[in-house]
Amino acid sequence: MSIRAVIQILAAALMLNVFAQTSVLAQTREIERTGGPYVPTPQVVVDQMLRFGGVSASDYVMDLGSGDGVIVLTAVRQMKASGVGIEIDPELVKLANSEAKKLGISERASFQVMDVFKADLSRATVVTLYLLPGMMMNLRNKIYDELRPGARVVSHDYHFGDWQAEDRLTFDVPEKEKINGVPSATLYLWTIPAKVGGRWHIRVDGTAQQHDVDLSQNFHIVNGTLLNASGLGLTDVSVKGEDITFSIWNGSVRHHYRGKVRGGAMSGMVNLNGREARWQAARASK
Repeated sequence: MSIRAVIQILAAALMLNVFAQTSVLAQTREIERTGGPYVPTPQVVVDQMLRFGGVSASDYVMDLGSGDGVIVLTAVRQMKASGVGIEIDPELVKLANSEAKKLGISERASFQVMDVFKADLSRATVVTLYLLPGMMMNLRNKIYDELRPGARVVSHDYHFGDWQAEDRLTFDVPEKEKINGVPSATLYLWTIPAKVGGRWHIRVDGTAQQHDVDLSQNFHIVNGTLLNASGLGLTDVSVKGEDITFSIWNGSVRHHYRGKVRGGAMSGMVNLNGREARWQAARASK
């Protein structure tokens, strides 16, 4: 074989390798953009997702990557909710809107051609997802930041990494074996917590008790420190939706606080040695 032939073979091999790498990169970018290929969600999974998320007539359901629209259509028909599906495939959106019109529910169920990263999530009280892990992680901060406290998120099979779900449910779905080789489904549930990170000034009505608290928050996990409070300790901070609970200790004496978070204010009740008192807190300005 001549040197020229060898060079041609090597050049061809190099071009094939570059083409393969380019193709893989393009496929990866497409999955990141769309969340992966369309895979229909079995009706039994749809029904469980809506029950798991506690969907009712007062809810506005937003399905990210809505495919044929079955989740929103079912929520509207069975739970009397309203909602919207966000899908990047125009043909699937056309199909879902046609079905909503056919069922006579198009005033409460609609579908839009849109990149999920550009969707405004703030109206949703329930968000549903069936997206691949990379897409889930890319959407995590958007979902956490844009949804209001108390909104629920239900995901099929995939989760948000260290933003741990508050509940999960696994059940048999024989027809899924043809889809991914696993004859079961796992659902994950999160409730969006109020954003409480920062410094707060707490006072208890009718008493001289006042506390300055510094709270740090990582998704659902909240830790706190009492500032300039010798002998006192803060423990058991928990935030779910707008509900907050925590305990302030003075030695072995525990005062258990429970209340609501409303933007830059908190209020509720505290048990002071068997007596109930109202407490209030304001977020300190930076």
